[in-house]
Amino acid sequence: MRKLFGTDGIRGVANLDPMTSEMAMQLGRAAAHLFMRRAGRHQIVIGKDTRISGYMLESALTAGICSMGVDVLLVGPMPTPAIAFLTRSLRADAGVMISASHNPYQDNGIKFFSNDGFKLPDEMEARIEGLIVSNEITHLRPTADAIGKAYRINDAEGRYIEFVKRSLPKELDFQGMNVVVDCANGAAYKVAPTVLRELGAKVEVIGDKPDGMNINAGCGAVHPELLQKAVHEQGAHLGIALDGDADRAIFVCEQGRVVDGDHIMAMLALDLHHQGQLAKQTVVGTVMSNFGLEQAMTKSGIALERTAVGDRYLLERMLAEGYNFGGEQSGHFIFLDHNTTGDGLISALQVLSLMKRTGKPLSELAQAMTAVPQVLFNVKVLKKPKLDTVPELQRAIAQSEQRLNGSGRVLVRYSGTESLLRVMVEGECDDEIREVANHLVDVVKTHLG
Repeated sequence: MRKLFGTDGIRGVANLDPMTSEMAMQLGRAAAHLFMRRAGRHQIVIGKDTRISGYMLESALTAGICSMGVDVLLVGPMPTPAIAFLTRSLRADAGVMISASHNPYQDNGIKFFSNDGFKLPDEMEARIEGLIVSNEITHLRPTADAIGKAYRINDAEGRYIEFVKRSLPKELDFQGMNVVVDCANGAAYKVAPTVLRELGAKVEVIGDKPDGMNINAGCGAVHPELLQKAVHEQGAHLGIALDGDADRAIFVCEQGRVVDGDHIMAMLALDLHHQGQLAKQTVVGTVMSNFGLEQAMTKSGIALERTAVGDRYLLERMLAEGYNFGGEQSGHFIFLDHNTTGDGLISALQVLSLMKRTGKPLSELAQAMTAVPQVLFNVKVLKKPKLDTVPELQRAIAQSEQRLNGSGRVLVRYSGTESLLRVMVEGECDDEIREVANHLVDVVKTHLG
């Protein structure tokens, strides 16, 4: 049972367990030992977002890694997907990103990438935890010239900028397009505007003045209101909101409306399908993807595979089955033909590319699917037995699905972090799905509340 790692690395309030400098140093030592697989010197890349606690954790990780005889390549504030790419580009043994993504500044997190740029599987994270708990490597103390060194990589930004641009055809640019980008005062505050300007777009930037404490604060993908206002005022063709570590993007159309991840997935999947570039004619979503996305894909001969919520589960399914495109409502999109993890900048370029090639505004492209009505209730529960051991609830779910008769969907699942059971119902008739959802909530309260 993992105690440190969650679904996306380790995360918590900075300077409180487990996000302390002491733990970071132990993580650095354990990771360095785990990734020493070849002869010669070893190297681990460390990047971070703009949180004030990043200095503390970066220094502690560096100390731990160097104490094991492994060199550290420091790249400073860079997006999470940049660390995945740079780990491969620099032929490093591993990569580390210090970020709590969309969380407020007082939180921070640590996630690892293997030398192929993919996040670590559960068993490797468990091995890191085991090395820390067991004190197995406490005695390993290289001395003299065997101690690791730390180097600053000065061209990291340029490497990543060129990598992102290579996701587009060479002849394509964004001349004549007016774009507003909100960098969330986070990791992409330098690279995002540079990429868009080098590709010819006229760029207005907000959320590009990080002070260590304003990351995600009233801006970025979590709070797109500022972006909506800026798109309207600038008469922009598109608004792009990144989150703190820039692994996801939320879009605002020329009319100032937020276009969620399901609509973006629909239009990009259809475009890949038409170009013959959608692997196995399948797109990967999650259990939370709107039923309207499934209807739109089915109508066009595209299969929708669903996974648990979280980009790591998308990636696992994509790698296992050979799919190349997947995403979430939240704005995580994975283009495996371009990067090994979600990349907000690559996602933004794909949306802009589709707009430029078709000459259509985002508001029109987003009509690739029609979202069906959805209701979601969070019900407090006293216990969390396996749902298939609650026969009354299973009968109620079966009756609900029979009532919807293929025109909707029922999803009942526990929250991963709270004592809640989430009841979601989708369908064509708002009144009907509310009746169905309310009945399920009553059953839950009776038997689990």
